[in-house]
Amino acid sequence: MVKRPVPRVTVQRLPVYLRCLESFPAGRQRVSSDELAEVAGVLGAKIRKDLSYLGTHGTRGVGYDIEHLKHEIRMELGLTRDWAVVIVGIGNLGRALANYGGFGERRFRVVGLFDNDPVKVGTRVDGLTVESLEALGSAVAARKVSIGIITTPAQAAQEVTDEMAAAGLRSILNFAPTVIRAPEGVEVRRVDLATELQVLTFYLAKSG
Repeated sequence: MVKRPVPRVTVQRLPVYLRCLESFPAGRQRVSSDELAEVAGVLGAKIRKDLSYLGTHGTRGVGYDIEHLKHEIRMELGLTRDWAVVIVGIGNLGRALANYGGFGERRFRVVGLFDNDPVKVGTRVDGLTVESLEALGSAVAARKVSIGIITTPAQAAQEVTDEMAAAGLRSILNFAPTVIRAPEGVEVRRVDLATELQVLTFYLAKSG
């Protein structure tokens, strides 16, 4: 089947589908779109449309081959190879992410930890030595880093973004509670826990 360009909204759902598929018991071979939709919390029609962008169509009355579907999603998400990651900002959140074992399971390798606090530089976190932020540029090139994670205070996030972009990083995940500006060609994803909590309080307030 011919694959079509995958819309951004579909890309955001593909990791959810993959996690759902991986949650099925070992040995299970097939799943229908409606079964997958129920686990993922979306409509079956949306599942079918999203997967059609991958050139994948289930068989009526039979469903999708689970292993094949997982492979197709991993291929689309670029999860068939390892990706080197650096974390800048080694406070509580940075340390927690550095110690998170789930990165390796998803083909992400944390290969560098950076901070501009002299007290933190030289300390060890999960087998890695915290380095000075001044060493970021050379480390990105030498270790073939693909993704940068920002866990600094808000006031430092823009400077770190500029340094990451200058070092050649084109993918940044920002945990700092601020909006950052990146040059054209640099993809930034923002994770704002406070914003997500405020969305939850909206629904709590509406429900009385």
